[in-house]
Amino acid sequence: MENVNLTEEDKLLLQKKGISEEELYKQLDCFRQGFPYLDIVAPASVERGIKIIAPEDETAYLDLWDNYLGCGKSVTKFVPASGAASRMFKDLFAFVDASYTTPETDFEREFFDNIQDFAFYEDLDDVCLANEGKNIADLLSSGNYKAVVVNLLTEKGLNYGNLPKGLLKFHKYQASSRTPVEEHLKEGYLYTKTSTNDINIHFTVSPEHRSLFEALVSEKLPFLEDELGVKYHVSFSEQKPSTDTVAADAENNPFRENGKMLFRPGGHGALIENLNDLDSDIVFIKNIDNVVPDKYKTVETKYKKILAGVLVDTQTKISEYLNLLDGGKYTHEQLLDILYFLQNVLNVKNPDTKMLEDSELVLYLKKKLDRPCRVCGMVKNVGEPGGGPFLAVDTDETISPQILESSQIDMNNPEKKAMFADGTHFNPVDLVCGIKDYRGNHFNLKNFVDLNTGFISIKSKNGRELKALELPGLWNGAMSDWNTIFVEVPIETFNPVKTVNDLLRKHHMQV
Repeated sequence: MENVNLTEEDKLLLQKKGISEEELYKQLDCFRQGFPYLDIVAPASVERGIKIIAPEDETAYLDLWDNYLGCGKSVTKFVPASGAASRMFKDLFAFVDASYTTPETDFEREFFDNIQDFAFYEDLDDVCLANEGKNIADLLSSGNYKAVVVNLLTEKGLNYGNLPKGLLKFHKYQASSRTPVEEHLKEGYLYTKTSTNDINIHFTVSPEHRSLFEALVSEKLPFLEDELGVKYHVSFSEQKPSTDTVAADAENNPFRENGKMLFRPGGHGALIENLNDLDSDIVFIKNIDNVVPDKYKTVETKYKKILAGVLVDTQTKISEYLNLLDGGKYTHEQLLDILYFLQNVLNVKNPDTKMLEDSELVLYLKKKLDRPCRVCGMVKNVGEPGGGPFLAVDTDETISPQILESSQIDMNNPEKKAMFADGTHFNPVDLVCGIKDYRGNHFNLKNFVDLNTGFISIKSKNGRELKALELPGLWNGAMSDWNTIFVEVPIETFNPVKTVNDLLRKHHMQV
Protein backbone atom coordinates (compact mmCIF):
# COMPACT_ATOMS: atom_id res chain seq x y z
CA MET A 1 0.00 0.00 0.00
CA GLU A 2 1.06 3.62 -0.28
CA ASN A 3 3.13 4.78 2.61
CA VAL A 4 1.14 6.86 5.07
CA ASN A 5 2.34 10.31 5.96
CA LEU A 6 4.18 9.90 9.24
CA THR A 7 4.54 12.84 11.57
CA GLU A 8 7.64 13.48 13.62
CA GLU A 9 5.65 12.32 16.65
CA ASP A 10 4.86 9.05 14.80
CA LYS A 11 8.52 8.48 14.03
CA LEU A 12 9.53 9.12 17.63
CA LEU A 13 6.87 6.65 18.83
CA LEU A 14 8.12 3.98 16.41
CA GLN A 15 11.69 4.59 17.53
CA LYS A 16 10.70 4.32 21.19
CA LYS A 17 8.96 0.99 20.57
CA GLY A 18 11.73 -0.39 18.36
CA ILE A 19 9.43 -0.76 15.35
CA SER A 20 10.76 0.19 11.92
CA GLU A 21 8.73 2.16 9.39
CA GLU A 22 9.00 -0.86 7.08
CA GLU A 23 7.42 -3.06 9.74
CA LEU A 24 4.62 -0.54 10.23
CA TYR A 25 3.86 -0.61 6.51
CA LYS A 26 3.89 -4.42 6.52
CA GLN A 27 1.32 -4.42 9.32
CA LEU A 28 -0.91 -1.98 7.45
CA ASP A 29 -0.62 -4.19 4.37
CA CYS A 30 -1.90 -7.09 6.48
CA PHE A 31 -5.09 -5.13 7.19
CA ARG A 32 -5.58 -4.47 3.49
CA GLN A 33 -4.74 -7.94 2.21
CA GLY A 34 -5.92 -10.07 5.13
CA PHE A 35 -4.43 -13.48 5.91
CA PRO A 36 -4.82 -16.63 3.83
CA TYR A 37 -6.57 -19.62 5.35
CA LEU A 38 -4.39 -22.65 5.96
CA ASP A 39 -5.08 -25.70 3.85
CA ILE A 40 -5.82 -28.74 6.00
CA VAL A 41 -6.05 -32.34 4.82
CA ALA A 42 -7.49 -33.85 8.01
CA PRO A 43 -7.88 -33.37 11.74
CA ALA A 44 -5.15 -35.24 13.59
CA SER A 45 -6.46 -38.38 15.31
CA VAL A 46 -5.18 -41.48 17.03
CA GLU A 47 -5.40 -43.20 13.64
CA ARG A 48 -3.38 -40.46 12.00
CA GLY A 49 -1.03 -38.11 13.78
CA ILE A 50 -1.72 -38.51 17.52
CA LYS A 51 0.50 -40.88 19.48
CA ILE A 52 -0.95 -43.10 22.18
CA ILE A 53 1.52 -44.15 24.86
CA ALA A 54 0.99 -47.83 25.63
CA PRO A 55 1.07 -48.68 29.36
CA GLU A 56 4.09 -50.94 28.82
CA ASP A 57 6.04 -47.98 27.33
CA GLU A 58 5.33 -45.46 30.07
CA THR A 59 8.18 -46.55 32.34
CA ALA A 60 10.74 -46.22 29.54
CA TYR A 61 9.72 -42.62 28.85
CA LEU A 62 9.63 -41.75 32.56
CA ASP A 63 13.13 -43.19 32.98
CA LEU A 64 14.38 -41.28 29.94
CA TRP A 65 13.25 -38.03 31.51
CA ASP A 66 14.62 -38.81 34.98
CA ASN A 67 17.98 -39.67 33.42
CA TYR A 68 17.95 -36.46 31.38
CA LEU A 69 17.46 -34.39 34.54
CA GLY A 70 20.73 -35.83 35.80
CA CYS A 71 22.85 -35.14 32.72
CA GLY A 72 23.65 -31.47 33.28
CA LYS A 73 21.20 -30.00 30.80
CA SER A 74 19.15 -26.88 31.47
CA VAL A 75 15.39 -27.23 31.92
CA THR A 76 12.93 -24.35 32.31
CA LYS A 77 9.22 -24.12 33.06
CA PHE A 78 7.77 -21.25 30.99
CA VAL A 79 4.45 -19.82 32.19
CA PRO A 80 2.54 -17.11 30.28
CA ALA A 81 1.05 -15.21 33.23
CA SER A 82 0.06 -11.76 31.99
CA GLY A 83 -3.59 -12.66 31.39
CA ALA A 84 -6.06 -10.50 33.30
CA ALA A 85 -8.69 -12.13 35.48
CA SER A 86 -11.43 -9.71 34.39
CA ARG A 87 -13.06 -12.31 32.10
CA MET A 88 -13.19 -14.75 35.02
CA PHE A 89 -15.63 -12.38 36.69
CA LYS A 90 -17.68 -11.29 33.66
CA ASP A 91 -20.89 -12.68 35.16
CA LEU A 92 -20.26 -11.02 38.53
CA PHE A 93 -19.56 -7.66 36.89
CA ALA A 94 -22.89 -8.07 35.09
CA PHE A 95 -24.60 -8.83 38.41
CA VAL A 96 -23.26 -5.60 39.95
CA ASP A 97 -24.68 -3.62 37.00
CA ALA A 98 -27.98 -5.52 36.89
CA SER A 99 -31.30 -3.92 37.91
CA TYR A 100 -32.03 -6.74 40.37
CA THR A 101 -30.26 -7.10 43.74
CA THR A 102 -30.48 -10.80 44.56
CA PRO A 103 -29.02 -13.71 42.54
CA GLU A 104 -31.22 -14.73 39.60
CA THR A 105 -29.03 -16.61 37.12
CA ASP A 106 -27.73 -20.14 37.67
CA PHE A 107 -24.18 -18.74 37.70
CA GLU A 108 -24.97 -16.17 40.38
CA ARG A 109 -26.76 -18.71 42.55
CA GLU A 110 -23.89 -21.21 42.25
CA PHE A 111 -21.38 -18.53 43.25
CA PHE A 112 -23.23 -17.38 46.37
CA ASP A 113 -24.42 -20.84 47.42
CA ASN A 114 -20.81 -22.06 47.52
CA ILE A 115 -18.98 -18.88 48.45
CA GLN A 116 -17.42 -20.43 51.55
CA ASP A 117 -15.61 -22.99 49.38
CA PHE A 118 -13.50 -20.42 47.53
CA ALA A 119 -9.89 -20.09 48.63
CA PHE A 120 -10.28 -16.30 48.85
CA TYR A 121 -13.28 -16.50 51.22
CA GLU A 122 -11.42 -15.54 54.41
CA ASP A 123 -9.68 -12.59 52.72
CA LEU A 124 -13.00 -11.41 51.30
CA ASP A 125 -14.68 -11.82 54.69
CA ASP A 126 -12.03 -9.60 56.27
CA VAL A 127 -12.37 -6.77 53.73
CA CYS A 128 -16.17 -6.91 53.91
CA LEU A 129 -16.00 -6.53 57.68
CA ALA A 130 -13.53 -3.66 57.37
CA ASN A 131 -15.38 -1.80 54.60
CA GLU A 132 -19.04 -2.59 55.34
CA GLY A 133 -19.02 -3.25 59.08
CA LYS A 134 -20.47 -6.70 58.36
CA ASN A 135 -18.97 -10.04 57.38
CA ILE A 136 -20.09 -11.98 54.31
CA ALA A 137 -22.71 -14.02 56.14
CA ASP A 138 -24.35 -10.90 57.59
CA LEU A 139 -24.28 -9.08 54.25
CA LEU A 140 -25.93 -12.01 52.50
CA SER A 141 -28.55 -12.50 55.20
CA SER A 142 -29.49 -8.82 54.88
CA GLY A 143 -29.73 -9.15 51.07
CA ASN A 144 -26.68 -7.02 50.30
CA TYR A 145 -25.21 -9.43 47.75
CA LYS A 146 -23.73 -6.69 45.58
CA ALA A 147 -21.56 -5.34 48.41
CA VAL A 148 -19.85 -8.73 48.61
CA VAL A 149 -19.10 -8.71 44.88
CA VAL A 150 -17.92 -5.09 44.92
CA ASN A 151 -15.47 -5.95 47.71
CA LEU A 152 -14.23 -8.91 45.71
CA LEU A 153 -13.73 -7.14 42.39
CA THR A 154 -12.81 -3.50 43.02
CA GLU A 155 -9.93 -1.57 44.51
CA LYS A 156 -12.15 -0.96 47.50
CA GLY A 157 -11.55 -4.60 48.47
CA LEU A 158 -9.49 -7.44 47.02
CA ASN A 159 -9.39 -5.88 43.52
CA TYR A 160 -9.64 -9.34 41.90
CA GLY A 161 -11.36 -7.88 38.85
CA ASN A 162 -8.23 -5.91 37.97
CA LEU A 163 -5.49 -8.38 38.86
CA PRO A 164 -3.92 -11.12 36.69
CA LYS A 165 -5.10 -14.68 37.31
CA GLY A 166 -1.70 -15.71 38.62
CA LEU A 167 -2.10 -13.59 41.76
CA LEU A 168 -5.57 -14.77 42.82
CA LYS A 169 -6.06 -17.39 45.50
CA PHE A 170 -7.22 -20.52 43.65
CA HIS A 171 -6.83 -23.45 46.06
CA LYS A 172 -7.59 -23.87 49.74
CA TYR A 173 -5.41 -26.09 51.96
CA GLN A 174 -5.74 -26.96 55.62
CA ALA A 175 -3.57 -24.11 56.86
CA SER A 176 -3.26 -21.81 53.87
CA SER A 177 -4.36 -20.99 50.34
CA ARG A 178 -2.32 -20.89 47.12
CA THR A 179 -2.24 -18.78 44.00
CA PRO A 180 -1.50 -20.28 40.55
CA VAL A 181 2.03 -18.86 40.83
CA GLU A 182 2.62 -20.94 43.95
CA GLU A 183 1.13 -24.05 42.31
CA HIS A 184 3.49 -23.65 39.35
CA LEU A 185 6.44 -23.34 41.73
CA LYS A 186 5.39 -26.61 43.36
CA GLU A 187 4.89 -28.26 39.96
CA GLY A 188 8.38 -27.24 38.92
CA TYR A 189 9.74 -29.25 41.83
CA LEU A 190 7.84 -32.33 40.70
CA TYR A 191 9.08 -32.61 37.11
CA THR A 192 11.86 -30.09 36.37
CA LYS A 193 14.18 -30.47 39.39
CA THR A 194 17.67 -31.37 38.19
CA SER A 195 20.14 -33.65 39.98
CA THR A 196 21.72 -30.51 41.47
CA ASN A 197 18.33 -29.63 43.03
CA ASP A 198 17.91 -26.56 40.81
CA ILE A 199 14.53 -25.47 39.44
CA ASN A 200 14.17 -22.83 36.70
CA ILE A 201 10.80 -21.11 36.24
CA HIS A 202 10.08 -18.15 33.98
CA PHE A 203 6.88 -16.09 34.13
CA THR A 204 5.86 -13.63 31.42
CA VAL A 205 3.95 -10.83 33.12
CA SER A 206 2.41 -7.44 32.39
CA PRO A 207 4.56 -4.41 33.30
CA GLU A 208 1.97 -2.97 35.68
CA HIS A 209 1.82 -6.18 37.75
CA ARG A 210 5.45 -7.28 37.65
CA SER A 211 6.27 -5.89 41.09
CA LEU A 212 3.33 -7.83 42.60
CA PHE A 213 4.57 -11.08 41.07
CA GLU A 214 8.11 -10.41 42.29
CA ALA A 215 6.87 -9.63 45.79
CA LEU A 216 4.80 -12.82 45.97
CA VAL A 217 7.69 -15.00 44.79
CA SER A 218 10.13 -13.31 47.18
CA GLU A 219 7.74 -13.98 50.04
CA LYS A 220 7.10 -17.65 49.24
CA LEU A 221 10.47 -18.93 47.95
CA PRO A 222 12.41 -19.10 51.23
CA PHE A 223 9.75 -21.35 52.78
CA LEU A 224 9.48 -23.54 49.68
CA GLU A 225 13.23 -23.91 49.31
CA ASP A 226 13.56 -24.83 52.97
CA GLU A 227 10.66 -27.31 52.79
CA LEU A 228 11.82 -29.01 49.58
CA GLY A 229 15.60 -28.69 49.88
CA VAL A 230 15.98 -27.05 46.46
CA LYS A 231 17.14 -23.82 44.86
CA TYR A 232 14.63 -21.95 42.71
CA HIS A 233 15.75 -19.65 39.91
CA VAL A 234 12.66 -17.59 39.08
CA SER A 235 12.78 -14.98 36.32
CA PHE A 236 10.28 -12.63 34.73
CA SER A 237 9.86 -10.92 31.39
CA GLU A 238 7.28 -8.76 29.64
CA GLN A 239 6.06 -8.64 26.08
CA LYS A 240 8.45 -6.44 24.16
CA PRO A 241 7.14 -3.08 22.88
CA SER A 242 8.61 -4.01 19.50
CA THR A 243 5.98 -6.76 19.22
CA ASP A 244 3.06 -4.34 19.57
CA THR A 245 0.92 -3.94 16.47
CA VAL A 246 -0.69 -0.81 15.08
CA ALA A 247 -4.47 -0.53 15.14
CA ALA A 248 -6.21 0.45 11.91
CA ASP A 249 -9.34 2.37 11.05
CA ALA A 250 -11.99 1.38 8.50
CA GLU A 251 -9.78 2.66 5.64
CA ASN A 252 -6.82 0.55 6.88
CA ASN A 253 -4.89 3.63 7.93
CA PRO A 254 -3.40 3.96 11.42
CA PHE A 255 -6.11 4.42 14.05
CA ARG A 256 -5.38 7.67 15.87
CA GLU A 257 -6.41 9.17 19.18
CA ASN A 258 -5.81 12.88 19.47
CA GLY A 259 -3.56 12.57 16.45
CA LYS A 260 -1.43 9.81 17.99
CA MET A 261 -1.15 6.31 16.48
CA LEU A 262 -2.62 3.59 18.68
CA PHE A 263 -0.62 0.40 19.22
CA ARG A 264 -1.90 -2.73 20.95
CA PRO A 265 -0.16 -5.82 22.38
CA GLY A 266 0.34 -8.36 19.59
CA GLY A 267 -1.18 -11.30 21.49
CA HIS A 268 0.54 -14.32 23.03
CA GLY A 269 2.42 -14.94 19.78
CA ALA A 270 4.67 -12.07 20.84
CA LEU A 271 6.04 -14.40 23.54
CA ILE A 272 8.12 -16.26 20.94
CA GLU A 273 10.59 -13.40 21.55
CA ASN A 274 10.62 -14.13 25.30
CA LEU A 275 11.00 -17.85 24.68
CA ASN A 276 13.82 -17.12 22.26
CA ASP A 277 15.70 -15.28 25.00
CA LEU A 278 15.80 -18.30 27.30
CA ASP A 279 19.12 -20.12 27.51
CA SER A 280 17.69 -23.57 28.10
CA ASP A 281 17.82 -26.97 26.44
CA ILE A 282 14.24 -28.00 27.15
CA VAL A 283 11.27 -25.80 28.05
CA PHE A 284 7.86 -26.80 29.43
CA ILE A 285 5.04 -24.43 28.46
CA LYS A 286 1.75 -24.35 30.35
CA ASN A 287 -0.83 -21.62 30.94
CA ILE A 288 -1.00 -19.91 34.32
CA ASP A 289 -4.57 -20.99 35.13
CA ASN A 290 -4.19 -24.71 34.32
CA VAL A 291 -3.15 -25.85 37.79
CA VAL A 292 -4.46 -28.29 40.37
CA PRO A 293 -3.91 -28.64 44.12
CA ASP A 294 -1.42 -31.21 45.46
CA LYS A 295 -4.09 -33.88 45.77
CA TYR A 296 -4.31 -34.13 41.97
CA LYS A 297 -0.70 -33.48 40.94
CA THR A 298 0.31 -37.14 40.59
CA VAL A 299 -1.36 -37.65 37.19
CA GLU A 300 -0.22 -34.21 36.05
CA THR A 301 3.41 -34.97 36.94
CA LYS A 302 3.38 -38.41 35.32
CA TYR A 303 2.25 -37.15 31.95
CA LYS A 304 4.52 -34.10 31.97
CA LYS A 305 7.43 -36.52 32.42
CA ILE A 306 6.13 -38.82 29.69
CA LEU A 307 5.85 -35.93 27.22
CA ALA A 308 9.39 -34.90 28.11
CA GLY A 309 10.61 -38.48 27.69
CA VAL A 310 9.07 -38.59 24.21
CA LEU A 311 10.90 -35.36 23.37
CA VAL A 312 14.25 -36.70 24.61
CA ASP A 313 13.76 -39.90 22.64
CA THR A 314 12.87 -37.94 19.50
CA GLN A 315 15.76 -35.51 19.82
CA THR A 316 18.20 -38.39 20.33
CA LYS A 317 17.09 -40.01 17.08
CA ILE A 318 17.19 -36.70 15.19
CA SER A 319 20.72 -36.07 16.45
CA GLU A 320 21.86 -39.53 15.35
CA TYR A 321 20.38 -39.05 11.88
CA LEU A 322 21.80 -35.55 11.37
CA ASN A 323 25.26 -36.65 12.50
CA LEU A 324 25.05 -39.55 10.03
CA LEU A 325 24.09 -37.17 7.22
CA ASP A 326 26.85 -34.74 8.20
CA GLY A 327 29.42 -37.57 8.05
CA GLY A 328 28.50 -38.32 4.43
CA LYS A 329 28.85 -42.08 4.90
CA TYR A 330 25.32 -43.37 4.51
CA THR A 331 23.61 -45.91 2.31
CA HIS A 332 20.44 -45.46 0.31
CA GLU A 333 18.71 -47.80 2.75
CA GLN A 334 19.74 -45.56 5.66
CA LEU A 335 18.27 -42.55 3.87
CA LEU A 336 15.02 -44.46 3.49
CA ASP A 337 15.10 -45.28 7.22
CA ILE A 338 15.46 -41.57 8.01
CA LEU A 339 12.64 -40.73 5.59
CA TYR A 340 10.46 -43.36 7.29
CA PHE A 341 11.15 -41.69 10.67
CA LEU A 342 10.28 -38.29 9.23
CA GLN A 343 7.04 -39.56 7.72
CA ASN A 344 5.83 -41.93 10.43
CA VAL A 345 7.19 -40.52 13.69
CA LEU A 346 7.21 -36.79 12.92
CA ASN A 347 4.30 -37.15 10.47
CA VAL A 348 6.01 -34.87 7.95
CA LYS A 349 5.13 -36.06 4.45
CA ASN A 350 5.67 -34.83 0.93
CA PRO A 351 4.84 -37.08 -2.05
CA ASP A 352 7.58 -35.44 -4.12
CA THR A 353 10.31 -37.04 -1.98
CA LYS A 354 10.02 -40.23 -4.00
CA MET A 355 11.21 -38.25 -7.04
CA LEU A 356 14.37 -36.97 -5.37
CA GLU A 357 17.91 -38.17 -6.05
CA ASP A 358 19.83 -39.19 -2.93
CA SER A 359 21.76 -35.89 -2.84
CA GLU A 360 18.50 -33.92 -3.02
CA LEU A 361 16.87 -36.16 -0.45
CA VAL A 362 19.73 -35.51 1.99
CA LEU A 363 19.17 -31.74 1.72
CA TYR A 364 15.43 -32.21 2.26
CA LEU A 365 15.98 -34.45 5.30
CA LYS A 366 18.46 -32.05 6.85
CA LYS A 367 16.09 -29.12 6.40
CA LYS A 368 13.18 -30.95 7.99
CA LEU A 369 15.08 -32.55 10.85
CA ASP A 370 17.23 -29.57 11.90
CA ARG A 371 14.41 -27.59 13.49
CA PRO A 372 13.08 -26.88 16.98
CA CYS A 373 11.02 -29.79 18.26
CA ARG A 374 7.97 -29.90 20.48
CA VAL A 375 5.81 -32.61 21.98
CA CYS A 376 2.25 -31.45 22.59
CA GLY A 377 -0.21 -33.08 24.94
CA MET A 378 -3.69 -33.36 23.42
CA VAL A 379 -6.89 -34.15 25.31
CA LYS A 380 -10.08 -35.58 23.89
CA ASN A 381 -12.44 -32.87 22.71
CA VAL A 382 -14.98 -31.99 25.38
CA GLY A 383 -16.39 -28.92 23.66
CA GLU A 384 -13.90 -26.36 24.98
CA PRO A 385 -13.35 -23.37 22.66
CA GLY A 386 -9.98 -22.98 21.02
CA GLY A 387 -7.52 -24.72 18.75
CA GLY A 388 -6.84 -28.31 17.97
CA PRO A 389 -4.42 -30.64 16.16
CA PHE A 390 -4.57 -30.85 12.37
CA LEU A 391 -2.51 -32.06 9.45
CA ALA A 392 -1.89 -28.96 7.36
CA VAL A 393 -0.18 -28.16 4.07
CA ASP A 394 2.98 -26.05 4.35
CA THR A 395 4.18 -23.55 1.76
CA ASP A 396 6.44 -26.21 0.19
CA GLU A 397 3.44 -28.59 -0.10
CA THR A 398 4.70 -30.73 2.78
CA ILE A 399 1.97 -32.00 5.09
CA SER A 400 2.82 -31.63 8.78
CA PRO A 401 1.13 -31.55 12.21
CA GLN A 402 -0.07 -28.09 13.24
CA ILE A 403 -2.11 -26.62 16.08
CA LEU A 404 -4.74 -24.42 14.46
CA GLU A 405 -7.44 -22.03 15.62
CA SER A 406 -10.82 -21.90 13.90
CA SER A 407 -9.94 -18.45 12.48
CA GLN A 408 -7.19 -20.08 10.41
CA ILE A 409 -9.61 -22.44 8.65
CA ASP A 410 -12.00 -21.48 5.87
CA MET A 411 -15.36 -22.17 7.51
CA ASN A 412 -17.13 -21.16 4.29
CA ASN A 413 -15.68 -24.28 2.69
CA PRO A 414 -18.01 -27.17 3.68
CA GLU A 415 -15.21 -29.74 3.40
CA LYS A 416 -12.85 -27.79 5.69
CA LYS A 417 -15.65 -26.93 8.09
CA ALA A 418 -16.50 -30.64 8.36
CA MET A 419 -12.85 -31.46 9.09
CA PHE A 420 -12.85 -28.90 11.90
CA ALA A 421 -16.10 -30.31 13.29
CA ASP A 422 -14.72 -33.86 13.11
CA GLY A 423 -11.72 -33.03 15.29
CA THR A 424 -11.43 -35.53 18.12
CA HIS A 425 -8.87 -33.68 20.26
CA PHE A 426 -8.26 -30.27 21.77
CA ASN A 427 -5.11 -28.25 22.45
CA PRO A 428 -4.78 -27.63 26.21
CA VAL A 429 -1.46 -25.72 25.85
CA ASP A 430 0.66 -28.52 27.24
CA LEU A 431 4.01 -28.40 25.45
CA VAL A 432 7.55 -29.61 26.00
CA CYS A 433 9.98 -27.89 23.65
CA GLY A 434 13.54 -28.55 22.51
CA ILE A 435 15.00 -25.20 21.47
CA LYS A 436 18.64 -26.16 20.83
CA ASP A 437 19.96 -27.99 17.77
CA TYR A 438 21.87 -31.28 17.65
CA ARG A 439 25.16 -29.39 18.01
CA GLY A 440 23.97 -27.70 21.19
CA ASN A 441 23.39 -24.29 19.60
CA HIS A 442 20.29 -22.25 20.34
CA PHE A 443 17.84 -22.05 17.44
CA ASN A 444 16.73 -18.55 16.46
CA LEU A 445 13.05 -19.30 17.01
CA LYS A 446 11.97 -16.24 15.03
CA ASN A 447 13.17 -18.02 11.87
CA PHE A 448 10.47 -20.68 12.29
CA VAL A 449 7.41 -18.42 12.49
CA ASP A 450 4.77 -18.46 9.74
CA LEU A 451 4.04 -14.75 9.38
CA ASN A 452 0.95 -15.51 7.29
CA THR A 453 -0.90 -16.98 10.26
CA GLY A 454 -1.86 -13.81 12.10
CA PHE A 455 -5.47 -12.66 12.18
CA ILE A 456 -7.51 -9.48 12.35
CA SER A 457 -10.26 -8.81 14.87
CA ILE A 458 -12.72 -5.94 15.25
CA LYS A 459 -12.54 -4.00 18.52
CA SER A 460 -13.75 -0.64 19.75
CA LYS A 461 -12.04 2.25 21.46
CA ASN A 462 -14.09 5.00 23.08
CA GLY A 463 -17.03 4.11 20.88
CA ARG A 464 -15.02 4.01 17.66
CA GLU A 465 -14.49 0.79 15.74
CA LEU A 466 -10.92 -0.32 15.11
CA LYS A 467 -9.15 -3.25 13.53
CA ALA A 468 -6.64 -5.10 15.71
CA LEU A 469 -3.80 -7.22 14.35
CA GLU A 470 -2.88 -10.38 16.25
CA LEU A 471 0.55 -11.90 15.67
CA PRO A 472 0.79 -15.62 14.85
CA GLY A 473 -0.16 -17.40 18.08
CA LEU A 474 2.61 -18.84 20.23
CA TRP A 475 1.60 -22.49 19.83
CA ASN A 476 0.22 -22.27 16.30
CA GLY A 477 1.75 -19.83 13.80
CA ALA A 478 4.77 -18.89 15.90
CA MET A 479 5.79 -22.57 16.04
CA SER A 480 4.54 -23.45 12.56
CA ASP A 481 7.90 -24.62 11.23
CA TRP A 482 8.80 -26.78 14.24
CA ASN A 483 8.82 -30.56 14.29
CA THR A 484 5.70 -31.50 16.20
CA ILE A 485 4.52 -34.68 17.89
CA PHE A 486 1.00 -34.95 19.29
CA VAL A 487 0.52 -37.25 22.30
CA GLU A 488 -2.83 -38.04 23.89
CA VAL A 489 -2.97 -37.16 27.59
CA PRO A 490 -5.87 -37.65 30.05
CA ILE A 491 -8.51 -34.97 30.42
CA GLU A 492 -7.51 -34.85 34.12
CA THR A 493 -4.39 -32.92 33.09
CA PHE A 494 -6.52 -30.05 31.75
CA ASN A 495 -8.16 -27.92 34.44
CA PRO A 496 -8.33 -24.31 33.22
CA VAL A 497 -10.16 -21.59 35.11
CA LYS A 498 -12.22 -19.56 32.64
CA THR A 499 -14.81 -18.38 35.18
CA VAL A 500 -14.61 -18.01 38.94
CA ASN A 501 -17.11 -20.88 39.36
CA ASP A 502 -14.64 -23.23 37.67
CA LEU A 503 -12.79 -23.11 40.99
CA LEU A 504 -15.70 -25.10 42.44
CA ARG A 505 -14.94 -28.10 40.21
CA LYS A 506 -13.61 -31.25 41.87
CA HIS A 507 -10.06 -30.90 40.56
CA HIS A 508 -9.68 -27.48 42.19
CA MET A 509 -10.74 -28.70 45.61
CA GLN A 510 -7.98 -29.89 47.96
CA VAL A 511 -10.09 -30.04 51.12
